[in-house]
Amino acid sequence: MILSPRKMKNKWFYLIHVCLFVVACTSNDVYFQYKTIDQRGWSKDSLCHFDVTINDTTANYNVYVNIRNKGEYPYQNLWLFLNKTKPDKQQIGDSIECYLADQRGKWLGSGMGAVHEMSVLYEQNVRFKTYGMYRYRIVHGMRDTLLAGINQIGLRVEKIVK
Repeated sequence: MILSPRKMKNKWFYLIHVCLFVVACTSNDVYFQYKTIDQRGWSKDSLCHFDVTINDTTANYNVYVNIRNKGEYPYQNLWLFLNKTKPDKQQIGDSIECYLADQRGKWLGSGMGAVHEMSVLYEQNVRFKTYGMYRYRIVHGMRDTLLAGINQIGLRVEKIVK
C-alpha cells in the first residue's frame, strides 16, 4: 500500500505531536501540590502546609514555591516566611522575596487572563539527608492582615536527573 504525500504528511504530523506530548508529560516531580487561598484574602495567620515524603537520599532536588495571583494583587513583590520541619523534628526558618511584577507593573511568569503564575526557586541542588516526611509551612510576610489577590500557593519538589 502506497500512501499519498498528503496522508504521509498527516502521519508525520500526528507522530511528532504524540512524541512531544509524551516528552512534555514526563516529569521528575517528586511532589507538586497547590493550596487554595480564601477568596476574601490570605490571612496573616493562615499557614499553607505541604508534607513531602522523601524516599531517595542519594539524589539531589530543586524545591520551588509557586504563586498564582489575580491581576488585582496590589504589589510588585510578595514576602514569604517558610519553615521546614525535618523527619527528626529539627526546624529551619527562612524568608524569600518573590517578584510578581516588573517596575512598570507587568506581571512576570506565565498566565492567561486575570490569573498569573510565578515559580520561584527556593532550594537548588539540595540533598535530603534523612528518609521520611519533610513538612513545609508557608505564610505571607506582607504588612496586610488580610492580603488580597493571591489565589493559590504551591510547592514543587523535583529530582535532578543527571
